[in-house]
Amino acid sequence: MKERVLILNHEQIQHKIKRIAYQVYESNIDEKEIILAGISKKGHQLALHLKEALETISPLKIKLCEVYVNKKNPLEEITTSLEPEVYQDKSVILVDDVLNSGTTLIYGVRHFLNVPLKQFKTAVLVDRNHKKYPVKADFKGISLSTSLNEMVEVSFEANKFKAELL
Repeated sequence: MKERVLILNHEQIQHKIKRIAYQVYESNIDEKEIILAGISKKGHQLALHLKEALETISPLKIKLCEVYVNKKNPLEEITTSLEPEVYQDKSVILVDDVLNSGTTLIYGVRHFLNVPLKQFKTAVLVDRNHKKYPVKADFKGISLSTSLNEMVEVSFEANKFKAELL
């Protein structure tokens, strides 16, 4: 079994989330409402924590949206927990825990291209710098250069957030 190396502990992740929240607010200072669209599972969990942080620092109304992407087959239809009319002409931030090859993020972006939006940005906790698609994180907690055979795993267990390199 591979050795796990702690990249970010609970306090560091909390700090990164707060910093990303400030950046999102600054980017949306003139908005009344934004949509945080978290990619199902860990991206959605990160979006939930980002929403909580944003609510403590800004008057923004924040709607949470879960984006369902089949990571094994991203060509399958992508669905969201909100109807497209809800995020039409709004500022949307697509959120995921780790930006690895960019596959999940680019297919998530593609879904939102079918709806006219006011602004579209992306946010990730860890950017691994191994992109095979031209997608970038507008807001990121940390950039990490890793080898292709390494993985980053993020956990949002209660009061024990962590990001580890495997």
